[in-house]
Amino acid sequence: MEMIPKKPLLSGLLILFLVAMIFANIGGNMYGSLMPLYVEDLGATIPQIGLFFTLSQIVPLALQILGGWISDTLGRLRAIAIGSVFGVIGFVPLVLADTWEWLLLGAAVGSVARALVGPSFDAFIAEHSTDENRGKVFGISQAIFMLVAVVGPPLGGWMAGRYGFKMMLLAAGAFYFIATLMRLGMAREAARGAAAKTDTLTWAGLKANLGAMAALVFSGGLITWMLLIDGFRDVSFQFSESLFPVYMQEIGGLSLEKIGWVMSFFGLAMMISTVPGGWLSDKAGERVGIAAGMALMSGSLFLLVNIPAGGQYQWMYFLGWAIAGVGAGISSPAYQSLISKAVPQKNRGLAFGLFSTSLGLVSLPAPWVGAQMWDKVGPTFPFTVTATVLLLSVIPIWLKFKTPGSEESVTERDASVMTEA
Repeated sequence: MEMIPKKPLLSGLLILFLVAMIFANIGGNMYGSLMPLYVEDLGATIPQIGLFFTLSQIVPLALQILGGWISDTLGRLRAIAIGSVFGVIGFVPLVLADTWEWLLLGAAVGSVARALVGPSFDAFIAEHSTDENRGKVFGISQAIFMLVAVVGPPLGGWMAGRYGFKMMLLAAGAFYFIATLMRLGMAREAARGAAAKTDTLTWAGLKANLGAMAALVFSGGLITWMLLIDGFRDVSFQFSESLFPVYMQEIGGLSLEKIGWVMSFFGLAMMISTVPGGWLSDKAGERVGIAAGMALMSGSLFLLVNIPAGGQYQWMYFLGWAIAGVGAGISSPAYQSLISKAVPQKNRGLAFGLFSTSLGLVSLPAPWVGAQMWDKVGPTFPFTVTATVLLLSVIPIWLKFKTPGSEESVTERDASVMTEA
């Protein structure tokens, strides 16, 4: 009997897609973790840093669902190409800004890129996998993709420390420009293919897609619980996420270069753990990886805010962020796999748009509130709140994020609700 060769987990198109994502996100990771310090360098106080990141969320709040719908309608590669053009433009105000207020323009334009690229990235990977191997494909893809979190932060920290923030941002923009050229080429080739999307953007189409997602969100099933828990976690993350680089510099005494290397450790730990995380998701069920990841990230935060003062203890920041990276690596492929299984393929972009940023009216003021916690209570308080919420989220995750057998029945039920809507 002739042996049928096994198809590789990653297709050639998916590998090229990931290479373009790597170039784009090396640029993003060069400055992303240092952005609070850049805002501070342009004259912002701690409360103003919190205000900046609160205001910078307004545009993503308006665009996250719209970006997913555009991805579902026009196709993943076209949406990514359009978003990348906005991403290149967004670097201009980042480089030219002379006050922190002007950075808001760059953040707003960059949000358009993330709103289009983020949902399309996850949906594209989901469509190049099967239910049986989706966790592994997400894990392997993210392991390759996480090269950006290993290379980007130390490169950005080194350049910012040696040549200044603006020269570092110019270099980051060059990486992003190369990725944009690749993405435009991929979108042009996809438009020529037989499977190219021919749908157009219409108000009726948006209304139908929003109605379909609303039916899933309010069905009381898996998607409802995932959004609720994700919303609580997002609020807690927003309390502290934008403040940690400042904490490491002012409380931990780390230089820009060391902060870059600490974030690189996070990326390396995440890269190493995503493949085992994807395997665990396929074998034991998504809720196992998600719950374990939340517990590890909670423990890492408790460790990081209890590191004694003094240069001899700075190695503990590397350890703490490595633990957080393992937690993120284990939970991320499981979370994305669960979303892709719970939502019909035609609405995956919209769903990932909803989950990828998980920004809502409730979490909008969270960065400002976190900065007030730092200013009024103490520097460790916002991080302690985040760690506590992450730990408590393990309970509803374990109870409500169903095992694989249950997930299928939940998905079928939710899909039928959506069809009737």
